[in-house]
Order: sequence, then structure tokens, then C-alpha cells
Amino acid sequence: MYLGKDNVAICGYHGWHDWYLSANHNGGDDLSSHLIPGLSPNGVPKNLKNSVFPFHYNDFEELFEIVKTKDIGVIKMEVIRNVPPEDDFLQKVRDLATARNIVLIFDECTSGFRETYGGIHKKFGVEPDVAMFGKTIGNGYALTAVVGKKSVMEAAQTSFISSTFWTERIGPTAALKTLEVMNKMTSWDIITTQGKKIQNGWTTLAKTHDLSISLGGIPSLCTYSFNTNDAIKYKTFVTQEMLKKGFLASTNFYACTEHKDQNITDYFDALDGVFKIISDCSKGVKNIDDLLEGPVCHSGFKRLN
Repeated sequence: MYLGKDNVAICGYHGWHDWYLSANHNGGDDLSSHLIPGLSPNGVPKNLKNSVFPFHYNDFEELFEIVKTKDIGVIKMEVIRNVPPEDDFLQKVRDLATARNIVLIFDECTSGFRETYGGIHKKFGVEPDVAMFGKTIGNGYALTAVVGKKSVMEAAQTSFISSTFWTERIGPTAALKTLEVMNKMTSWDIITTQGKKIQNGWTTLAKTHDLSISLGGIPSLCTYSFNTNDAIKYKTFVTQEMLKKGFLASTNFYACTEHKDQNITDYFDALDGVFKIISDCSKGVKNIDDLLEGPVCHSGFKRLN
């Protein structure tokens, strides 16, 4: 709208709206490395085909080729999800957007306020034209904020935006107090510290039980995966068995300021026995199929590297 160009280059997860899912109209499963493979664009208007073009994180040459050939008006991307930027990737994207008169949007709905007081882009010193933040601002209350440069944001004045919840005040009220408390207690430092303890604990436990795992994500929003063809079955088993022990757990960790050291100790005491059984399965001593008490979970979001 701001530049009068319809095409968008994307990297990462940006919701379930038509414009995003239309990438799978382009002729393949274009979102498979960003979301869940095999998503059908049924119900999405086919005239959106070839208007959204995904690129892989840290692959600047792929983005450059898209920009060069697809008349891109917007680059919308997550600043970081599973792996950090390499070879000055974010600055290269910023420079490309500036040189080609493209609006750069950072989707911080996941990463915002997790390592800085604001967007994680501040950590890397790269400023977008627009940034989007989600319910972290209100400590879970429903709220979204779209902020950006006045020259870009003013384009909304020539469009039409409406809402059922114009007069809703709970979210903004929660946000004002949450921002105050986060700033006072530097919550991002607390959750990053606890997240690193979780990551170190996963690594140690895997070594103890001779299991190969891969870590992903920033410390406060981290994940691990088993390096085996049975990874999804093992993930399902973790949730199944940890529920029996009183933990709602999968292969990820969403840190909050109320996660204390004793909680982490109790968690790993419980997970130790689960890893022992998984280790037995990996060695052929037990069969994971015999241990699952329900269906195997879906594969979830994909890694961006």
C-alpha cells in the first residue's frame, strides 16, 4: 500500500491469513520450511498466487534473487527463531530494502521482549520500518501492537481499518503495567538466564543417556529435537510420561520470571527417567511403538536454517 507494489518476500511464521498461505498456490509446498509441511491453501483465493515468496533464513542470495525478479514491495520476516543471524545477514537485508525502496517489517510477535526491552532487533542494531509485537506486551492478555516510522505508518490513513474491540481496555491497561514491571525487574535477563539452564540441562541429560539431540531457539524460547527417525514418537512419549509426573512438557521451554531453580531441578529429575526409557528404545532394548498410549503428535513448526 505504501509503495504501490503488491508482492511480499517472507521468512518465518506470520499467521494463518490468506496472503501468507497463498504461498502454497505458487506451484509447490513453499511454506514447508517455515511452518508445517503439506498445508493446503484450500479456501485461499487463487488470484493471490505468485504474490508471496518465501526465502530461507540466512540465505541472502535467495532473497536477493527474489527481490531482483519479483517486484517486491515488502520484506516481512522474523528476526530470529531457531538459529542466530550469520554473516551480517540482518544488516544485509536492511541495506537491500533501503537500496530497493522496500518496506522492511520485523515480526516480533514471538521474539519481542525476550532478550531486550522491546524488539530483539535492538540486540543486533538493525532497525526495521515496521515492527509487530504480540501478547507479551500485556503478559498474555490479548493485544497486538504495530509500530513503525511515521512515513510508512501514515499510509494506513488511506486504507480502512476496523475492529470489534476498539473500546476494549483490558489489554492496553495490562500492557501499561506489564511494561512498567518488565522494565523494573529486567525480565528479559531473568528468562534468558533460566533458559540457558534448561538448554544446558538438556545437553547434559542427553549425554548421560547417550542420546543425540539438537538445540534450537533463543534461550528463553528454546527447543530440542532427537536426531533420529523416531524423533516425533519420542517427543510424543516425553509429553505422555511427563504428564504422569505432573509436568505439562514437550520438547520446548517457554521461560517466564516465575520459573525458579527448584522448578528446573524438579523438571530434570522427572525427565531423567523418560530419557532413560528413550535411550533403551534407541538401543533396541525397548520398542517406542509399544509404549505410546495414543496417536503421535504432528511435526509442528519447522526449523528455518
